[in-house]
Amino acid sequence: MGKHRIIFLLVLTLIWSSCARVPISGRRQVRMLPEGLLGEMAAASYQGFMEEHNVVPLKDPRAQLVQHTGERISVAVVNFLRETGQAKRVQGFEWKFTLVESNEVNAWAMPGGKVAVYTGILDLTRDENGLAVVMSHEIAHAVARHGNERMSQQLLLAMGAVSLDVAMREKPQQTRDIFLLAYGAGGALGSLAYSRQHEYEADALGMTFMAMAGYDPSHAISFWERMLDYSGASAVPAFLSTHPTNEARIKAAREYLPDAIEYLRRWGG
Repeated sequence: MGKHRIIFLLVLTLIWSSCARVPISGRRQVRMLPEGLLGEMAAASYQGFMEEHNVVPLKDPRAQLVQHTGERISVAVVNFLRETGQAKRVQGFEWKFTLVESNEVNAWAMPGGKVAVYTGILDLTRDENGLAVVMSHEIAHAVARHGNERMSQQLLLAMGAVSLDVAMREKPQQTRDIFLLAYGAGGALGSLAYSRQHEYEADALGMTFMAMAGYDPSHAISFWERMLDYSGASAVPAFLSTHPTNEARIKAAREYLPDAIEYLRRWGG
């Protein structure tokens, strides 16, 4: 058997053994990287990012709102996952919700529940309901482990079938760059963050999660309508650079709204 065929079969075996299903959507996904190690990388990257940027202190009402909204959604999601036997999805999560002073219209999440919101997006969220749309979307990325999928793909393309610890040892800077790229943490790196499939899934999961927390998921439509007006009047922000069009997101949100409202009725009390 040739060397390339052996490598190919090894990758196929690894992929098959790494399959899991995303909560609620049920989509089968491939995650080849250990969440524990990704969590350690996320904690270090998150801390480093916050040290290099202007973090809004918790005494600021805007930061308090980000903290309150994130906690409200995350508690509801964790309770749902526990009650439905899926608590392993958030095992080891240490939720952190931080507001960063920046004109950039952006927000992102890392493994283990590390979420950052930029002040530049607050003019579009306007209030707690709009903020819940954005934060539930980012929490959905973390719970669905989209970054693990994305980084698995990027490591396979860049380095072949190697483990994460080998990649970190042999090519630490390249691996770190792939990590930041996979999670959309900061500047132009965010332009390659997630696929459109991931974004649509995070939109739907986000509407579900905000409904579980007692927020009206119809606010997702209002938010994306405001984003449509914003992006039509200026350059497309990094937050949307690889995302579906606003028109497509609004259409998808309207179609999913009845399902999200059902979760509001059953779990949002």
